[in-house]
Amino acid sequence: MKRIFDLVLAVLVGTALLVPALLVAVLVRLTSKGPVLYWSARVGRDNVIFQMPKFRSMQTGTPALATHLLSDPLSYLTPIGSFLRQSSLDELPQLWSIIKGDMSFVGPRPALFNQHDLIELRTQQGVHKLLPGLTGWAQINGRDELPIPQKVALDVVYLRQQSFWLDLKIIGLTVWKVLKSDNVTH
Repeated sequence: MKRIFDLVLAVLVGTALLVPALLVAVLVRLTSKGPVLYWSARVGRDNVIFQMPKFRSMQTGTPALATHLLSDPLSYLTPIGSFLRQSSLDELPQLWSIIKGDMSFVGPRPALFNQHDLIELRTQQGVHKLLPGLTGWAQINGRDELPIPQKVALDVVYLRQQSFWLDLKIIGLTVWKVLKSDNVTH
């Protein structure tokens, strides 16, 4: 049922946001050199690497690190990068990953391929068996501000309590937090 829900919602949201997505693509292209999309190597279900698209909010050549690990993250942003991140519009292309089956709407956020500490802890706790999500329990409870052990603890809570109703709650809270630009630092 979750897969059907993901497909239907991805098609509906993708259709509704097609014009804004095209506008964002044009703005990315006009304001910085490089491709419109950034394809990031991410860790999926069972620790299988997949390529996750995002609208490019960072300059080309930015190191493939979690943003909070960059020495000066703001210096890497494109002219509209901060806006894309605060509005979460950079995440729109991930609808493709949901349609493709690499991601779900709700699950633990996919780790970067080189976040070994996060990957190892999730594997120890069984979280790696979940399909990663566009949003998740940890996302609405602190996002990147959380230390890795706390993030994984929240992922474990989701693993044990996952249900259709919890997914709906997480999606609703995500929309609310995106509208408030809550817990966005870059």
